[in-house]
Amino acid sequence: MKEINSQLISVLSTGKTGFPGSSFDKEAAENALRFHKSLPQYARTELVSLRIAATELGVREVLLKDESTRFGLKAFKGLGGSYAVFRILCEMLGMDPGTAVFSDFMTAENRAKCSDVVFVTATDGNHGKGVAWAAKLFGCKAYVYMPAGSAEARRKAIEDAGAEKAVISDLNYDNVVQYAGQLSKENGWTLIQDTAWDGYEKIPHWIVEGYLTMGAEIIEQLDGKIPTHVFVQAGVGAMAGGMIGYFANMFSDCEPVFAVAEPSTVACLYESAKAGDGERHSIEGDPVTIMAGLNCGTPCSITWPVIRDRAGFYISCRDEVSENAMRRLAGSSSEQERIISGESGAVTFGALMDICKDDIIRTEMGIDADSVILLISTEGDTDPEGYNRIVG
Repeated sequence: MKEINSQLISVLSTGKTGFPGSSFDKEAAENALRFHKSLPQYARTELVSLRIAATELGVREVLLKDESTRFGLKAFKGLGGSYAVFRILCEMLGMDPGTAVFSDFMTAENRAKCSDVVFVTATDGNHGKGVAWAAKLFGCKAYVYMPAGSAEARRKAIEDAGAEKAVISDLNYDNVVQYAGQLSKENGWTLIQDTAWDGYEKIPHWIVEGYLTMGAEIIEQLDGKIPTHVFVQAGVGAMAGGMIGYFANMFSDCEPVFAVAEPSTVACLYESAKAGDGERHSIEGDPVTIMAGLNCGTPCSITWPVIRDRAGFYISCRDEVSENAMRRLAGSSSEQERIISGESGAVTFGALMDICKDDIIRTEMGIDADSVILLISTEGDTDPEGYNRIVG
């Protein structure tokens, strides 16, 4: 294990080679994609080749999955929220999730049954908006609770997406998750949370499987290319673990290098890996970062083992890393490469920019002129005021 520090990032090299197999596989991705394609709002998001950036960074190719247009929600989270709602309702109504499609829920009988279902969740923004949107889509109700310091624009966007109520609390993220769980028990609501812990794993697993639609689309769009490096951002690590597990399965004969990027103030995966005991470790207190979607203090129990066993690098990033990337992506001289990427979406590109300036880190990660780097911009300007303040 090696830790390398530069001005804006710290990189932890664990040298993990991983173990074969993961439940986040081709079959799980195909099931999620089949369902998502049945939604009237479905459209595949773009995988953009950042040719100018690749030349500037001295690599063969930088490929960026742009999730800013997903379902009109400006973020990827609707994939997990909608798939989990679908699986929950299939279970409640006795429907086969392997064959059911969205239109099956539009009968008068099923619509009436769905109207009695109430979901509750805690969120930094995008997950709650995805759940609210999905609940409304199926005719259900959703109550959403947010941690202290959440932007009012994010709260309003959740209500606009379909929530019965969205409330900014005075709690940190981990505590507001506990509060949502308490409300679910008191009111008979269904907790639909994008992190897992002992005793609460089935629904989060469905959420992660929903994210795999991104991976299935990426495989189609790569058209036979195999990335040498995959960078994913993480809060609790649900999406990160899902993507790492899926791509490890799909590229088992030529596995990419996996790197996980987090805000430096709340780098719970970084610190868990650094501890070296294989266990999850939490960040306590009320950490602050502009990367609201990544401001989570405890790793997800179902994806941490995947990340722990397969990720070779963990990157702790100061907020400036994301800010620099947001401005660079928005200001590209090529219209095709001009990407609206929010605070949580841009951090992996920002980390790549800093890595490519540092010969020591670059060499440690094996990035050279032949490297093909895959990134996912997980959100657009989900906080328009914050985005404009940074990008100008």
